Amino acid sequence: MVLSDGQIKEKVGSGEISIAPFDKSCIQPASYDLHLANQFKIYRSHANEIIDPLKSVDGMMENIFLGEGESFILHPGSFALGLIEEKTGVDSKHIGRLEGKSSLARLGLIIHTTAGYLDPGNNLKLTLELFNASPLPIKLYPGMKIAQIAFEEMGRPCERPYGSDGLGSKYYGDESITESKMHLNFDE
Repeated sequence: MVLSDGQIKEKVGSGEISIAPFDKSCIQPASYDLHLANQFKIYRSHANEIIDPLKSVDGMMENIFLGEGESFILHPGSFALGLIEEKTGVDSKHIGRLEGKSSLARLGLIIHTTAGYLDPGNNLKLTLELFNASPLPIKLYPGMKIAQIAFEEMGRPCERPYGSDGLGSKYYGDESITESKMHLNFDE
């Protein structure tokens, strides 16, 4: 069941959902608006020939931190990782689904290429997989509304929340952009 605006407020109040900082003006009819942080990562394409999921990508990306009043330009056909400003979490009975904002999608901005899921038990600053599908560069500003998250309640709490032993939870509690850890799936 997708939670309504009133239910989101109730669940935040009870601690079943956490959003920090929380601003009730960001509550939509069935979601909560999230903001872009000032941290990005881009691939150093000139330094790398291929991405191999069997190998670590450590060192293949460049960190970008924007100062006050600066913007990030995402060029046509380009990919970057970005960060959500709010730390968002759910208990073992809820999930979150990250979605784009319609107005940004109409500019050609894809905010997550596939990974828009907040697992039960996780509490983190979500990483965005940004892609510019338009023929023109898109300027992104820290603090702008970049995404929305909808919350759902499961029929009963999960038995092993994200971060539990044996799950291989690679991004548990992240507070900064973490590069892909796909290679760890092959080490298990």
